[in-house]
Amino acid sequence: MNISSRLQAAAPVGGIWISEAVYNNVSNKKEISTKFVGEENLKNVKEPVRIYEVIINNEAKIPVQSPGNHQAARFVDKSIAVLPFVNMSNDPEQEYFSDGMAEEILNSLSHLKDLKIAGRTSSFQFKGKNIDVREIGEKLGVATVLEGSVRKQGSRLRITAQLINVNDGFHLWSEKYDRNMDDIFAIQDEIALAITENLRIILLEKEKAIVTKSPTQNTEAYEFYLKGRFYLNKRFLFQSLEQFKKAVELDPDFAKAHAGLADAYVILGFYNYLPAKEVMPKARDAAGAAIRLDNSLCEPFCSLGMYYASYEWSWEKAKDNFLKSLQLNPRYVQSHVWFGHYYLCWIEGKFEEAERHLNIAIELEPYNAMSYINKYAVLFTAGKFGEAFLTAKQGYELDPDSVIGNRIMGFAYLYKKQYAEATGYLEFASKLSNYAAFNQVDLIKLYTSTGLLEKAIAVADDLKLRISTGKYVSSCIMSFAYGFLGDIDEAINWLEKAYEEHDAYLCILQYYPFVPVKLRQDGRFNSFLNRMNFP
Repeated sequence: MNISSRLQAAAPVGGIWISEAVYNNVSNKKEISTKFVGEENLKNVKEPVRIYEVIINNEAKIPVQSPGNHQAARFVDKSIAVLPFVNMSNDPEQEYFSDGMAEEILNSLSHLKDLKIAGRTSSFQFKGKNIDVREIGEKLGVATVLEGSVRKQGSRLRITAQLINVNDGFHLWSEKYDRNMDDIFAIQDEIALAITENLRIILLEKEKAIVTKSPTQNTEAYEFYLKGRFYLNKRFLFQSLEQFKKAVELDPDFAKAHAGLADAYVILGFYNYLPAKEVMPKARDAAGAAIRLDNSLCEPFCSLGMYYASYEWSWEKAKDNFLKSLQLNPRYVQSHVWFGHYYLCWIEGKFEEAERHLNIAIELEPYNAMSYINKYAVLFTAGKFGEAFLTAKQGYELDPDSVIGNRIMGFAYLYKKQYAEATGYLEFASKLSNYAAFNQVDLIKLYTSTGLLEKAIAVADDLKLRISTGKYVSSCIMSFAYGFLGDIDEAINWLEKAYEEHDAYLCILQYYPFVPVKLRQDGRFNSFLNRMNFP
């Protein structure tokens, strides 16, 4: 199973790779043709494995790629990966600025239809790693790589940037900028335009306007915005929120800062870090402000999609906003993930369409663990348990130290009834999250499934204690806790409380596969779903 999962992850899309053990079993079958690929060292496999490709119709449909190239694609001439710029400042706290420079250039280029761009998460995985650009190009399937460095001392900037051809390692273009902070937007414009010129991309006036549009004239607000994005990408949500607030205070007309604020509020509300009633209206207002200031931004429409789905349960408005976000930017991974997983899968129950959006997200961001993890949930909900398990492993291997990666692996093993493995992952996830409520209810499910009732009750008592001391715990989570413990009357009571509070989790109840079985079987639960008026 370990070898097959490694080969499945490494094989080209649509291709079939097998180990020598399988090859020996099929080599005498006339209807099956194979070709030797090579001998490779696979992760967690002691000895090198000889790998063969099954030839479909005696002809390989897709070029063979190295097993080390996870989801590598064929080069496209007009393609680029923007690597995080190196922070050359004496202050390591300036890392947000070097990351933000690269991310803003990447975002401005993402609007160009003639340019294939490796997604942020995929490009940023090479941060701090001494890897040859040719290898990066192979892994990401791009022909060029932009790399650079930033030295920021007070208001003075020294920025270097170079565009490199991955085939031969030669520089297509390079430049050094010694400027003041006030020139930051001009520098970003010059770099973006230099890239388009060197890759011979013809810019329409509308595209050029988007690439060179300055988001704000207030450089201090811009720095707070970059810090907000930096923290949001690391899921330091409360720190992110504070930085976006400061950016908006300094420049109320800064559309991207309002969009960032909407993102932070939505995530805090949907994942039950704060009460939905407290943060979701703020998310709506921030998204609305961003759209009024710049209706070309895709991000606030995505945030509104989540707002209408999870807080107002206004399904048509939710869908319209998600689709508007994707219309504005078909490459925006978060819209594909949220729309595919939370809306199409768990609200409408359109599993195949949901899977298609997750596949697009993975194609855009082949090294983004979250896309695989969300795809796991879609596959599992659709009953594709074997494929779901392998997808969960792919997501986990891309980010083994994340809360959600360990949580999903715990669920994957729990449903295979491999309880020792499930316990290891779920308990570690709970520890990583600092015992967040949604991880604690996972433990209640685990312990009740394995007959450890006393441990389950102890976790539930801890959640009740938090509530009694004024800490926030989602009413929907409490409903699940009582449901797993078998107290269905109390579970229904908490469900009613969640309805009054507009708990964000309620929007996924219709198809959510992890609802306590006894709760779902109760007639009152079905009546509750009818009241939600799901599409």
